[in-house]
Amino acid sequence: MSSMRNAFASGYENLSAWADLLDRINVFPVADGDTGANLRISLAPLRSREADLAGSRNLLARCATGNSGNIAAAFFQEFCQAESFAELAEKAALGRAKAWQALARPQSGTMLNVFDRLAASLVGQTDPVLLYPLLCKALQETVLATTQLLPDLREAGVVDAGALGMYVFFEGFFRQLAGQATISPSITEIFSGRLTISGDFQAGPTDCFCVNALIHTSDKQAAAGEALAQLGHSVVVLPAESGFKVHIHTADRQLLRARLSALGEIVDWSDEAMDAASLPAFSGAGKRQAIHIMTDGAGSLTREMAQRHGITLLDSYILAQGQSRPESLHAPGEIYALMRGGVKVTTAQASTFERHQHYQSVCRQFGRTLYLCVGSAFTGNHDTARRWKEEHDPDNLLEVVDSGAASGRLGLVALLAARYAEQATDSEEVIRFVQKALLDCEEYVFIDELRYLAAGGRISRAGGFFGDLLQMKPVVTPTSEGVRKVGVVRSREGQVAFALEKLRARQGVASVIMLQHTDNEAWLVQTVQPQVQKLLPEAEIVRMPLSLTSGVHMGPGTWSLALAGREER
Repeated sequence: MSSMRNAFASGYENLSAWADLLDRINVFPVADGDTGANLRISLAPLRSREADLAGSRNLLARCATGNSGNIAAAFFQEFCQAESFAELAEKAALGRAKAWQALARPQSGTMLNVFDRLAASLVGQTDPVLLYPLLCKALQETVLATTQLLPDLREAGVVDAGALGMYVFFEGFFRQLAGQATISPSITEIFSGRLTISGDFQAGPTDCFCVNALIHTSDKQAAAGEALAQLGHSVVVLPAESGFKVHIHTADRQLLRARLSALGEIVDWSDEAMDAASLPAFSGAGKRQAIHIMTDGAGSLTREMAQRHGITLLDSYILAQGQSRPESLHAPGEIYALMRGGVKVTTAQASTFERHQHYQSVCRQFGRTLYLCVGSAFTGNHDTARRWKEEHDPDNLLEVVDSGAASGRLGLVALLAARYAEQATDSEEVIRFVQKALLDCEEYVFIDELRYLAAGGRISRAGGFFGDLLQMKPVVTPTSEGVRKVGVVRSREGQVAFALEKLRARQGVASVIMLQHTDNEAWLVQTVQPQVQKLLPEAEIVRMPLSLTSGVHMGPGTWSLALAGREER
């Protein structure tokens, strides 16, 4: 059993390392640039090496999001039940059938073809070592063929993102089962010429909403897909606990909700406006940089901001209510609401294998890369990256920097580095800029309630209780030696006064200020930002959510201010 769990985790971690590339080539069924993100969210239950099989089936349905994520979840609900290599052929056949059945209007040229080829290739196989190279070749051919099977892919000149995602997963999965330590040929080599969207490709406009809904009912799942196909497109229906899960792109949310209510009780509903014409996830993908910038998700940068500036984020995971999700793909408001409700929320590092896959992926995609690690006083990321570099980087593509920072200070320096790299002439110039920026950049984190630090074991529970009782609100700063307390105030007004006093030293200096919020964005916008802008009218203010890694540790109500000089090349 452990070998199968390890294989599923390795497949997921391999997929995670290439997810940003999947987002950049996502043009079907809608060019909204989220296939990689949706697959990471939807298949996250597979990364657990201790999960039970029955629990994984239900959790996949609950986590599934987006078109690609729901189709993949339908397949893996069956495939992940395999307890040995001998059972894979049977489970792949069942999963393949469920994936096709889940779609109201299935189409070739997608991950469905990968499931077909996988199921056929597993028949009669008994040796994973012999199977691995043959299967990789077969699945590569299947993914390459997708370009010609769908008009959108042919026009864009790319392979299907979902199909490529499944190839990457299965390559990692079967590599683990076969015990292959040799690094396989790069995705960028295998699919050369099919991983960049053609400059003249035009995405079709849409006025739809992407809806995911969970319905509790007893017997109406089978007919749901065909009925809902009249209300939209990209309809996926898969079994879930006590009912079924629906994904659909629809222009009429009200009518859809009424139809679903007639089928059963809607217990979960989300809808998101889709604007394919803007293609937000593609921006930044083609930026010219003297060196590629990579940093940890522990820095306060949203995934959208990172994509806009061509920055790669390496995530840790947020664990809540039995689910695990990459930190930059969480809705922070949901996490803070859970915390205020008393739900335990924790964080977990990506495995060493997953981090290694990311380093390899980024160097193969972008060449020379500057990795701004979260400070080594907080995680082992710096040591992990250095060891990988020593063993796997003969061309010296990865430059590893221990930032000594976290949250806003890390995010702000990464943002400034990416901007600078767009204008710089060589990588060494950017590295020198970063070293100077790290010395210049300051951050002050204002903690609202000590009980969240106490709950996480970072201070004693007694200390947390008495601190709140006395209305103590510590001010801390992340340094290369760890978190250092730099002050204590008794109110939010005291926090603002402390921040403004620190900013007065910057008067007359061109600055960039990053204001970070947890669940207090409205207060930050209405109260803090105007006073900061009044004090430093020439400063550029960037507003971001506080990194979830920091937010989970320090709790709702926390906010932060990071500042650095604005240096133009």
